Amino acid sequence: MEDSKVLHFVPSEALPSGTSKNGYFFQEMEQREAEQEEGSEGREEGQDFPITCGDDIHLYDNQSPGPDSDDSGCVLLNTSRKYVKLMNFEEEVRAHRDLDGFLARASILLDETAASLDDVLKRMLHHVGQDGLTSEPGCNFEEVMSMMFTDAGAQEVNVHLLSETIQGVTATATGIQYQQSWLCILCNVKSLQRRHVCISRLERPQNWGENCCEVRYVILILAPLKMKSTKTAMELGRTFATMFSDISFRQKLLETKTQEEFKEALVFQRQQLTAANQRPTTLEEEEETDPRSHKPLKCRDFFRPGRGIYEDLCRRLPYYPSDFTDGVVGSNKTLLKYMTTAIFLYIAILLPAIAFGSLNDESTRGEINVKKTIIGQSIGGVIYSLFAGSPVVVPLTTAPLAIFISVIRGICDDYDLDFPAFYACIGLWNSLFLILGGIFNLSLVMKLFKRSTEEVIALFISTAFVVDAVKGTAKIFHKYYHAPTLTNGSTASPVQPIQAKASLLAANETEAGGGLWLNALPQSIIQCTRESPVLCLLLMLGTLWMGYTLYQFKRSPFLHAKVREVLSDCALPISVLMFSFIGSYLFNDIELPVFNFNNSPVFKMAAFERLSAINVLSAMGLGFLLAVLIFIDQNIVVSLTNAPENRLLKGTAYHWDLMLSGLINILMSVLGLPWMHAAFPHSTLHVRQLAFVEQRVEGGHLYETIVQVKETRLTSLTANLFIGVSVLMLPIPLQWIPKPVLYGLFLYIALTSIDGNQMCDRMALLLKEQTSYPPTHYIRKVPQRKIHYFTFLQIMQLLVLCTFGMYPLPYTKMIFPLLMTLLIPIRNHVLPRIIEAKYLDIMDAQHM
Repeated sequence: MEDSKVLHFVPSEALPSGTSKNGYFFQEMEQREAEQEEGSEGREEGQDFPITCGDDIHLYDNQSPGPDSDDSGCVLLNTSRKYVKLMNFEEEVRAHRDLDGFLARASILLDETAASLDDVLKRMLHHVGQDGLTSEPGCNFEEVMSMMFTDAGAQEVNVHLLSETIQGVTATATGIQYQQSWLCILCNVKSLQRRHVCISRLERPQNWGENCCEVRYVILILAPLKMKSTKTAMELGRTFATMFSDISFRQKLLETKTQEEFKEALVFQRQQLTAANQRPTTLEEEEETDPRSHKPLKCRDFFRPGRGIYEDLCRRLPYYPSDFTDGVVGSNKTLLKYMTTAIFLYIAILLPAIAFGSLNDESTRGEINVKKTIIGQSIGGVIYSLFAGSPVVVPLTTAPLAIFISVIRGICDDYDLDFPAFYACIGLWNSLFLILGGIFNLSLVMKLFKRSTEEVIALFISTAFVVDAVKGTAKIFHKYYHAPTLTNGSTASPVQPIQAKASLLAANETEAGGGLWLNALPQSIIQCTRESPVLCLLLMLGTLWMGYTLYQFKRSPFLHAKVREVLSDCALPISVLMFSFIGSYLFNDIELPVFNFNNSPVFKMAAFERLSAINVLSAMGLGFLLAVLIFIDQNIVVSLTNAPENRLLKGTAYHWDLMLSGLINILMSVLGLPWMHAAFPHSTLHVRQLAFVEQRVEGGHLYETIVQVKETRLTSLTANLFIGVSVLMLPIPLQWIPKPVLYGLFLYIALTSIDGNQMCDRMALLLKEQTSYPPTHYIRKVPQRKIHYFTFLQIMQLLVLCTFGMYPLPYTKMIFPLLMTLLIPIRNHVLPRIIEAKYLDIMDAQHM
């Protein structure tokens, strides 16, 4: 058995400035220079060393075990690389002719089952040779097969690599990132009479070595040796490589089932590329109010009232019809994904609405209950899904809002105020501030929020879900687990309940029904059943375990890919229904806590005449603090949802969505329903449910990259309509869902929301050995000590937020929105004094 040692010398030359965005291909040509030498010149080990020339030299040293092995099998390969520009489909007429020629005599292999590169190429060459329209009588395709590799014509050489390829690369903060799902192979054959193109779509991704870890498409280009400069194999390869460089186009090809659909996708992609080049350049003024633009923030931008809303509507209205038709009309139907996503949203929205409604019911003594929360969620959710500029964003009443409502109730009790009227007055002031913020383009402040700041706030929200689940479970243990307290204040002896049960059993042994004796027990004794809290803990952890296991099931090798995807999309509904059945049916003899149901009138207009002028002015201050909270949460959620790695294409509408939130909360306030705003992590999870992903391998680490997202209004609209219908299921069967299952849902939402949070990834580095660090951009470009400093400072910010946001004193929660705004100057002015600004910018960069 021989050991193969490969030394890879990487050139130190910098990338051209034009490669800062995806604009170049990478061509690799490996020419074999077989020269057998003796000696040990090739025995070098250790790290990669830069050399000054522009070529990469791969030295392959095949040696036998032992100290005296000779180097008779040494082979030198010279690899020259050069960048190839993308084909311009508007200006270069050759691009259209190349595609038309391929469509006229297309060689397409769909769902190829061969696994090795050699077998795939043999099938493709056989398909080309068998085609009557493209017959090549003077060509030996076995020789063509050998000419594609470096060991052609040399029997003593066993280094079997492709000679000439084109791959898509992108210059990112990581350096160079290969597009590993497709490979274009070029071959110039002297005996050919015409050019040939064959495209093969593999049944499943194949791992063919470095930078080819997940190949799904193979484009084979064959051309005569002497051709016109615009008809060479390189130019023909440019045409098809330009088309395959689009990740969404590759996803569309994956959905095609016949060769005709495959051809139609090619034609449509040509139209897209041509239209993209012909699209007029956007005027500078048109992007001045987009918070995602890179233009610096100026004070005059805030004094152009209505400009941001106008641009948002101009940006989004052209796509409004497609928000209802995408995935429903046309060839690429995704109805199954829409159904599973709507079911997921229904459960993910309804259960938190029940939980926060129960919390509001307790804090407001029935003024805002579960029924009002569900109806308010349905009304606000339907309005938002129909008219919002970001339809994938999910509005919801959240834990901070529930805490704010409880504080308002405490103020009303302290100063003897009418709660419905004072609540409505605060909500109207809040809506006024939100509408003014939308009109005067205040969402431009999001330019000052960096990725790290957004991730701190997002992680705080996830932590709040965990804390709510732990608090709820602790209350259950406090109520059921500990021994009951008697009226005199002493603790009941554990013998007393047993004796009481025995006497009651003896008195009622003739009665029908073995469990009727429980009705005669004192309530304090019935509550002292330790099986209830233990079962609650198991239900909560079981809901989390099953949900997250099914969520990760799409990465497993079991079952069919479609089945795995459906199970992953329905992970939350399956786990909730399963453990609700276990708790409410299989263990129906054990008492489990459920939410309270109060069947009071739903719509009740506020009596503003009960408030004095001083009350109205004091409500303005509370309304301002509430507006700050909703403003920050709304815009951060929209920003996280529209992050570049999510690949949303229809544009944003920060200002319009902010004003729409204000308009919705006017209705909520007047009718006495709970306020709402864009919710994290429901919105990002909604995007992930609607996304098609592609797996990538980089440095031995597996990443999931979003390929395409179906930006539709149908899923959110359907889910909120069904939530409105769920009012008819109160109290039964919704009360069959125990509170521990709701807490398990909170833990599931918190756990899945940290996926992709860079702060969590850096926190995990503190527990890992350095050899297992992933090859992310900050690992490569930032000193390790600076990374840990930055992570520690973020943890301190998170702890401060948690202290003020979760401290039991109610009035400390009132200043919490102002505390979140302080994160902006801390990131922009304080942290650069501790860590160099260039390192901060690298760690805040996107990694796609």
